[in-house]
Amino acid sequence: MAGRTAVVAGTATAVSGRVARRQQGRWAQQEQQQWEQEQARAAPQAAAPAAAPAEQEDPMAKLKELGQLHDSGVLTDEEFTAAKAKILNA
Repeated sequence: MAGRTAVVAGTATAVSGRVARRQQGRWAQQEQQQWEQEQARAAPQAAAPAAAPAEQEDPMAKLKELGQLHDSGVLTDEEFTAAKAKILNA
């Protein structure tokens, strides 16, 4: 009888340990998926502020640059006027 009790107890312990390990694996997988989803959501938000300053140029600096190009003869009067109007209307 004692031998049978030991076998039953050993089997129960083994099954319990296997269930616990399987559950821990599932929890770890869920945590990994949640982390990946958070990273995917955070990535576009982190990239957006970095891109914004590059898109916004100082109109005065751009006008000065156009003036220098016009003065040096790189831009014609028509090109300078068109580019200036585009900057001021933007």
